[in-house]
Amino acid sequence: MRRPWRVFAAALGAWALLATVAFADGADAPLPPGTMAPISMAPVASGSERVDAAAVPAPPGYQWRILKSEWSASDERAYGEFVQAIGRSDCRNVDECLKSPANIYRHNDPAGLSFFADCADFPYVLRAYFAWKNGLPFSYVSDVAANGNSNDLRYSRFGNYVSQRTDILTPAPGRFPNIRIAIWSMTDHVSTAMYRVPPDAKRGAPADFYPVKIAPGAIRPGTVIYDPNGHAATVYDIDDEGRIRFIDSHPDNSVSRGDYGRRFVRASAPMGAGFKNWRPLRLVGATQGADGAYVGGHIEPMTDYKLADFSLEQYFGNADPATRDWQSALFVFNGETLDYYDYVRRAVAGHDIVYDPIVETRSMVKGLCDDLHYRGEAVDIAIKAGLNGQPHPERLPENIYGTSGDWETYSTPSRDARLKVSFKELRDQAERFLGMAQAHSKNISYAGSDLAGDLAAAYRTETAGCPVSYQASDGAMRSMSFEEARARLFKFAFDPYLCPERRWGASEAAELATCPDDALKRRWYEAEQRLRNQTERTYDARMDFSLSDLEAHAPGSGWDQPPDVDVLAFLDKNRGLLLPGAGKAADATPVRLRPVSEAIPEAKVQ
Repeated sequence: MRRPWRVFAAALGAWALLATVAFADGADAPLPPGTMAPISMAPVASGSERVDAAAVPAPPGYQWRILKSEWSASDERAYGEFVQAIGRSDCRNVDECLKSPANIYRHNDPAGLSFFADCADFPYVLRAYFAWKNGLPFSYVSDVAANGNSNDLRYSRFGNYVSQRTDILTPAPGRFPNIRIAIWSMTDHVSTAMYRVPPDAKRGAPADFYPVKIAPGAIRPGTVIYDPNGHAATVYDIDDEGRIRFIDSHPDNSVSRGDYGRRFVRASAPMGAGFKNWRPLRLVGATQGADGAYVGGHIEPMTDYKLADFSLEQYFGNADPATRDWQSALFVFNGETLDYYDYVRRAVAGHDIVYDPIVETRSMVKGLCDDLHYRGEAVDIAIKAGLNGQPHPERLPENIYGTSGDWETYSTPSRDARLKVSFKELRDQAERFLGMAQAHSKNISYAGSDLAGDLAAAYRTETAGCPVSYQASDGAMRSMSFEEARARLFKFAFDPYLCPERRWGASEAAELATCPDDALKRRWYEAEQRLRNQTERTYDARMDFSLSDLEAHAPGSGWDQPPDVDVLAFLDKNRGLLLPGAGKAADATPVRLRPVSEAIPEAKVQ
């Protein structure tokens, strides 16, 4: 996506540009058999030009004075508290978050300073802002290159290596970096490609993040979560039961929150997925002036094996230290082999989890309610931008999940896929709880006799307080229940060129009467149904389908049927299921206890 910074940078030709520092590149690895021919796509992070934040005059309010040579343990704790406060607030976009009362540093921000960040930028903006306010050194990866061939650095099959870092330094007394220029330049070059670095990279400079052990204190407020499907989030809270809360942002600058779960896929180590902490930095070779500010020097990131909480456990498990096969990794807690996501929760809590299925179900429904409302905000932004009033392009983007421009900013295929995965997780969790109860599992706490009925009642109670509304094309507000939204889930249009009624899955003539879409757009909506049925985000596939391609069910254009996400139908079918200590159930449907890992496929990446 071409950001406003590019235009601004072009106007700064009179100021010096930093030279690119490159690291030696090795030979490209061959593409695996069956890999498609290269796609013509602009690189995400070119690294070809840098505007020196110290070369643009910084008014007093914009000066970044480096007063400490390294981050201390207390600085890291304070950073976690800063992130936690913002996460716990109700701010809805990045600029609002940093200007809200949750940000204790906002009072002396200069007038006119504003913030914009997508999911990749947001962790960097939070970290850089905190470093500026506390006089801390800061450095970031400003360019990466692929290990092997890659059509898009955000989705490199074998990950990336760091070819350049940019240090925020004061080159001479009084020439302090300009925070506005530093952040603009940083967010223009950062993408999720910077997260996609193998944990034990053998070439290039150190990455900004390192993988951590799944343990209390190692995963903490400020920890970053990277989904190799092209998303990043920041942990802001962990409760006593191991629930991990995160905050993230989107291309439209909106901010959302959620609980860690299957929406963040596991993947192979080269893709660098999972939980990561910021790498400690140290300013060396600098001199401290009379005003206490450091001048000159360079920043050295700490190497992996000097970090106490560095671990490859997320990729290779904790049962066999010699294994290097991520797909067969085993995760063992207190002698019990667990599904990865169960393991994360218990290991982060530091103790066995005894699940209260009623509490868990209500918590998951509440999270889904939040996700539906966040989606509503995203659709509203697209409608206000007028995308639905523009003619539909002749083709979809080369990949609907990973692209640039208006489609990246205003479409919702990735957001919708994560939402569908979470609904599927709720349905499968209900089945799992019934199986655990039947199997006398020590990890479930339920004293009743009709778990399916009680879960259904909890679902209905929680969803009753979650109406969903949207503004129709004629300006009128339309509303639906949570369950109606669930039933429409796979009808929700991700395509920003369609009317709001179709964005929300309308199918009845009365509701569609206000939709101005012409016959061509109606054909696009119908033809995209198979893509809407798909929950997996296939970033490595070419998807620039024409309307005729979709209508002909071209290979790679989606699934014929969506997965089952109807939790109420499942629970109602299993009402009266025989449970330990209960009377004999009539016509009970047996529930097979299955690992949650069967519920949703792992990412199709190697």
